[in-house]
Amino acid sequence: MSENVQRTLVVLKPDAVQRAIAGELLARFERRGLRIAALRLMRVSRALAETHYAVHAGKFFYDDLVKTISASPVVAIVLEGPNAIAVVRAMVGATRPHEAAPGTIRGDYALVGLRNLVHASDAPETAATEIALWFPEGVVSYTRDVERWMTDEGAPA
Repeated sequence: MSENVQRTLVVLKPDAVQRAIAGELLARFERRGLRIAALRLMRVSRALAETHYAVHAGKFFYDDLVKTISASPVVAIVLEGPNAIAVVRAMVGATRPHEAAPGTIRGDYALVGLRNLVHASDAPETAATEIALWFPEGVVSYTRDVERWMTDEGAPA
């Protein structure tokens, strides 16, 4: 991976799966040009949920976070591409759906707090930790010829 290519964890939460829009949301990331490096449908154990949300332990909403993400299957994804963390966060929108701009995933599909459809890593360090937690077996590296048409690297002159 080149310097500006990053990996980030995205979790399409139970509300995205239950509303049958997980594929549509994943397609938005792919159409933007991000590459899937890992993908799976899974049930989140309480232990995984507690570890994932450990930074929020003790906060009034912690128990609700753990219960919500483990209530139904999720789609866990590792996406990669230039500035992937910032790109994904911009596409996802503000955490509180009522504050999310139209055109973002939350702005287009979500209405209330815990039903905000998607988790996205917020920094390179967080992404590395979360990817290792959710995909301990690792990710797949590959290239796509189309990438030279979407990035500055290898673009024809």
